[in-house]
Amino acid sequence: MFPSVMRALSRRVVAVGRQTAVKPIAAVPARFMSEHKEETDEEFYSRYESFFNRSEIDGWEARKAMNDLAGQDAIAEPRVIIAALKACRRLNDYALAIRFLESVRIKSEIDKSIYPYILQEISPTLQELGIDTPEGLGYDKPELALDDVDHIY
Repeated sequence: MFPSVMRALSRRVVAVGRQTAVKPIAAVPARFMSEHKEETDEEFYSRYESFFNRSEIDGWEARKAMNDLAGQDAIAEPRVIIAALKACRRLNDYALAIRFLESVRIKSEIDKSIYPYILQEISPTLQELGIDTPEGLGYDKPELALDDVDHIY
C-alpha cells in the first residue's frame, strides 16, 4: 500500500512541476470602500421624526423603527417620541404607544432626571392624543408582587 501511495504522490509532484509559471495578480492601489459619512445626532433624530410622520406608515414599520430606537445607545429626543406617539394614534394602536413609553422609561433609568423631563415635554401631546403614561395605568408596579416571598400560599 505504501508504494502505491508514493507512486500516486510522485505523479502529482511531476505534474505540478510541468505547469507553466503563474502570473502574479496586479495590485490595486485604491481600496473599493463606500465613503460612509458619519451621521450627526440632529440628522439621526430628524430621520426618525420624518419616518414616524409619514402618512403611509404601517404597524410593522412603526414597530421596527421603535425597536431600532430601543436598540440604540441613546434615548430618543422628545420630538421623536411625540412623532412616534402620533404615528401610534394614526395606526389606532394604543398598546404600541404604551409599550414605546415603557421602553423609553426603562432606557432612561440610567439617570433619574431624564424620564421626568421627557414626560414634561410630551405631556401636552399625551393629553391631546388621550394616552396615559405607564405609571398612570399601574404598569410601573408588578401586578402580583408579594411583600414576603415566603408567604406565597
